[in-house]
Amino acid sequence: MPLNSVFARRLYLCWLISHQERPNVPRLMALTGWPRRTLQDVLKALPGMGVELKFIQQGVRNNDGYYQLEGWGPLDSEWIDRHHDQLLEAIG
Repeated sequence: MPLNSVFARRLYLCWLISHQERPNVPRLMALTGWPRRTLQDVLKALPGMGVELKFIQQGVRNNDGYYQLEGWGPLDSEWIDRHHDQLLEAIG
């Protein structure tokens, strides 16, 4: 059964945040090729899935900082780690 692309995008972003050092929006945009608004929408949706995501403020401006995944909630991080390539395929 093929994965839903919206759900796959959310899972992949969790994986990416957990595997990058200090991932911020510009860096995540560069890694994924997604538009800023898409990325912001996905980041905003993660807490609604039970994912504990924290923004670590660094610097003076509100957007100076990076994201940190503090808890996977109901998601199986090991499954996501093993299948991140499959998630990318589902995203397209």
